[in-house]
Amino acid sequence: MVVDQLRTQLNDDDLDRLFQAFADTTRRDIVRRVTVGEYSVSGLAALYAMSFAAVQKHVAVLERASLVSKEKRGREQIVRANHDGLQRARRLLDEYEVIWRQRAERIADLLAETAAPNQATQASKATRKAGTSKLKVRKGSS
Repeated sequence: MVVDQLRTQLNDDDLDRLFQAFADTTRRDIVRRVTVGEYSVSGLAALYAMSFAAVQKHVAVLERASLVSKEKRGREQIVRANHDGLQRARRLLDEYEVIWRQRAERIADLLAETAAPNQATQASKATRKAGTSKLKVRKGSS
């Protein structure tokens, strides 16, 4: 299994939380926004056509995945990117990329190996057919 091949320090629960966090468009957008600058939860809520409570839930999912952190400032909850968590996610995705590239290369190699004997067989047939045509020409010219 691909997950077994990863050298990551994340356990299965961490991986599940990470992929659950990235599985939603709004959460990906929140991560994108807070990597540029911090936002209050109410400031984020104003950006989306959903309730404040719904945005709070999205932020909580991102926080459980260690992609963002919250800090209380007065009556506001300030959300900012957790760069360590984002780096860990990036390393994990880089590892997946390596695994899938290796698999794609292996598939290409297997296809090339399969195609090579077929091409040799077709070339051999073409050579035999060309040889037969020359024989017919010679017989007909005598």
